[in-house]
Amino acid sequence: MPLRQFCCCALLCLAFASQAEDVIELYMPNAPPLTFASLKGGHGMVGDVTLAALARAGLLSELRYEPWARAQRKVANGRDQLIIPLSRTPEREPLYTWIAPIMPLERAFFSLDEPVQSFAEARQRYRRIGVGLGTAQVEILRSQGFSEQQIITHTLGENPAHLLERGRIDAWFTGVPEALYIWPQHSTRRLQMSPVLASTNLYLACSKECDAQLVQKLRAAVQSVHDEGISKRLIELYLPQPLDAAP
Repeated sequence: MPLRQFCCCALLCLAFASQAEDVIELYMPNAPPLTFASLKGGHGMVGDVTLAALARAGLLSELRYEPWARAQRKVANGRDQLIIPLSRTPEREPLYTWIAPIMPLERAFFSLDEPVQSFAEARQRYRRIGVGLGTAQVEILRSQGFSEQQIITHTLGENPAHLLERGRIDAWFTGVPEALYIWPQHSTRRLQMSPVLASTNLYLACSKECDAQLVQKLRAAVQSVHDEGISKRLIELYLPQPLDAAP
């Protein structure tokens, strides 16, 4: 068993405080390294922390992998369904029950030329910016005055690194861990990163109609895995190399 997978299994076992009895649907995208739609090496930074909290709460999860925008609609309109990793934005605020933050996510522009230093500079320089469909990045760019023609969406699971390398987009606006994880797997060219220009917490959220006892149980469970250092250790297993440390 690979070391990462062994460590994930060991830490998840530590999180069990009672035998899981109830089963609940948990929606997540394939968005490495935050969440993985695979058992190989665990379920990612947010995925493993969430599963540890579910175990602590005595809940079994039935994992659901659907296109991200569709998954958000299903959970928002459903009942007692969970979703990760969801940024708590003004547009999403009234649509969900916000259980607990799992980790912060910093976002920046990634390009192959001289990095921009601000949103204002990015608006002037970039004609086509790649962002994940249904992600908070779309809302952030719109709120910063970017036009719809500048925002080029791709579905989660597609490869924005190829789009950037082939010149089909001028820059990629995404979470820092995602870019640092994906880029070295697909290119040896030097990736340039702007300063961090936005940050939000990634939440475990539930349908708007969500059982109050379920919310209370999960909120306490997430807090306990944070307090005991389990979430920190799980997240650190997936941290990618910073750009300056890349070969």
